[in-house]
Amino acid sequence: MPENTSPDFDQLLDFAHRLADASAGQTLPLFRQPIDIDNKDTEAGFDPVTEADRAAERIMRDMVAEHWPDHDFEGEEFENHDRDAEYTWCVDPIDGTRSFIMGIPIWGTLIGLKKSGSPIMGMMSQPFTGERYWSTETETRYTGPEGDRILTTRKCSRLEDAVLATTDPGLFGSGYAIDKFNSLAQQTRLNRYGGDCYAYCMLAAGRCDLVMETDLKPFDIVALIPLVERAGGIVTTWTGGDAAIGGNILASGDPALHDRLLRVLSG
Repeated sequence: MPENTSPDFDQLLDFAHRLADASAGQTLPLFRQPIDIDNKDTEAGFDPVTEADRAAERIMRDMVAEHWPDHDFEGEEFENHDRDAEYTWCVDPIDGTRSFIMGIPIWGTLIGLKKSGSPIMGMMSQPFTGERYWSTETETRYTGPEGDRILTTRKCSRLEDAVLATTDPGLFGSGYAIDKFNSLAQQTRLNRYGGDCYAYCMLAAGRCDLVMETDLKPFDIVALIPLVERAGGIVTTWTGGDAAIGGNILASGDPALHDRLLRVLSG
């Protein structure tokens, strides 16, 4: 049955939790099980998708269509239709499909919501570990094995004190992007790779200081922007632009460090 067409934030947040629960019902039974894997990028490399990705996105698409028929839906696995709706659900059913395939629990379901093009809510659900990260209107919250708590980024104004994360340096290609990444990475205290969406959640939790990535799509990042920013951080493109459109992304726990790095990247 359709919901109120003029929803309040709490209604939308409750629905996001319901989407995450429904997605978990599709992904968790297939995690660490034999599963068919398709390659979406047979020309340029390996971009895997599994039946778990498709089943999870399908059920969330169906739920949005049923409960919010005037909302749009933007996902990774199926064709999207831009209807110029006020609200758009922006979803990645399994962010970190390579980790999912390997049985490593650093993947997550991303559920973001845009209003008039701007991210207003984000959620990352990891059903295997029982962790969930989400933004309220003013805070970023966590529930899981550590209990329930509010998350806050940590202060780190110096690059040499920073912990930097990225999914895979190989994704930066050659030329400008990898040169900039290597230059910054060589100046940090610690670099860690392979985190996918988990890195942004660790940023919001004050466990790392920077996440730097390239060539992201909106469904890769929209859900993570409110998670980081309502914990005290900032997320932009490398030129300081709107991260919600994707592209080269820089997320920082300390806005002062972020400003410094934008000047470096623009140079």
